[in-house]
Amino acid sequence: MLLNNERHIAHLDLDAFFVSVECLKNSSLKGKPLIVGGSSDRGVVAACSYEARAFGIHSAMPMKLAKRLCPHAIILQGDMESYSKYSRLVTDVIRDTVPLFEKASVDEFYVDLTGMDKYFGCNQFTTELRQKVIRESGLPVSYALASNKLISKVATNEVKPNGQIEIPFGTEKSYLAPLNVAKIPGVGKETAFLLMRMGVETVKVLSEIPMDMMRNLLGKSGIDIWRKANGIDETPVIPYHEQKSISTENTFQQDTIDVEFLHSTLVRMTEKIAFQMREQNKLAGCVTVKLRYSNFDTVTKQLTIPYTAADHILLKTAKELFDKLYERRMLVRLIGIRFTHLVPGNYQINLFEDTQEMIKLYQSIDHIKHRFGEGLLVRAKGLETLQGRNQHRPGR
Repeated sequence: MLLNNERHIAHLDLDAFFVSVECLKNSSLKGKPLIVGGSSDRGVVAACSYEARAFGIHSAMPMKLAKRLCPHAIILQGDMESYSKYSRLVTDVIRDTVPLFEKASVDEFYVDLTGMDKYFGCNQFTTELRQKVIRESGLPVSYALASNKLISKVATNEVKPNGQIEIPFGTEKSYLAPLNVAKIPGVGKETAFLLMRMGVETVKVLSEIPMDMMRNLLGKSGIDIWRKANGIDETPVIPYHEQKSISTENTFQQDTIDVEFLHSTLVRMTEKIAFQMREQNKLAGCVTVKLRYSNFDTVTKQLTIPYTAADHILLKTAKELFDKLYERRMLVRLIGIRFTHLVPGNYQINLFEDTQEMIKLYQSIDHIKHRFGEGLLVRAKGLETLQGRNQHRPGR
């Protein structure tokens, strides 16, 4: 494993990404309090501008409260298609420029420049990369260069918006020391509150607590937090490949021409792997449907979509692809569904028009599936496949 002094890790973060894209599309929005999210009172804030944040607004906040905090804020419904387009554009710029990078979400990246300092300055290289992203996308981006992913991410958050910084090797602990404990990734609200009640407000004080005491206080996560407070992080940059996929397929015992049966099978399969994708905290950017006829001819059709992990969007896309694909009206032997162009992220990124009730519904469904098994809770349409499996006849 590489030591910290052998590593040069840059973290790049597109500033207020959704809002920045909206301002790029409409320059008159710049400098104004903007909120991207559901427009109804029951909607939630997906993103907001720095001007809106000054009023105490933040992502995942109920829209009703955001409107109360800033009545004159401009509310935009959100355009995931545009956000996905610009995310892919920036990904392509970085891919064409650096040998190894990780796409940590739709709007942030880690770049491993280890060894490149022998040929030119890593800070200069990252500065030029940042300028290239700005030039080719038109979007503001911040970065921090440090000896590990933890320090680079924390430092990027500190210099946003539209900033850059290098944290030299050996200064990690002194850089973190004055920061509030809540700035450490992995320290949530409850843990931060617990630490502050103990008088632990800064990372410096946190780093001085004995590791055994942190373990007794917070269990295994206490050790992780102690390591972070001391600037220790050996996490590697994981190479990004859009070819990564999640898929499933079903070969029927008897070939069928029953479209309703095929639809219900597709619903069940799509719902299954959508849940698996959310369990992995991933979003899909492409859906592919596959059919194999009784004569073994195999056909596929795919569609690039805005990044999502939402069942209702994926199901609609899968059904549309199937309807376009199934043209021969021949007996079908196999049906398959595949999600590709996977990136880290969660469902709430798409909740521009969904309500808080919809968010809670998805969270409850996934909680039940996680606890009792994904087969316990399925859509009625998918249940038709399970009920009709023993009654199914070829050519029905």
